[in-house]
Amino acid sequence: MQIGGIVLETIKSFVEFLEMLDKRNIYYKLSKIRDSIMVEVAVPGQRWEIEFMSNGSIEIEKFLSDGEIYGYSEIKKMFEDFSE
Repeated sequence: MQIGGIVLETIKSFVEFLEMLDKRNIYYKLSKIRDSIMVEVAVPGQRWEIEFMSNGSIEIEKFLSDGEIYGYSEIKKMFEDFSE
């Protein structure tokens, strides 16, 4: 395991990012995915997945809500759309 330039910068960025979330009282969850640590963030109308990769890169994916609220009947449609 190499601890050097890029890896140390990634760790620093990771800790700084968590501190920003904490200061703003934003909920997050940490997970290990493949060769990264993922920070999953839930804010009103959005969900973020921020991956701090072992190679030093950072990848961000944002999921945005259209604001539409569905009733219980939507559950059947969801399973129809996403089952094998």
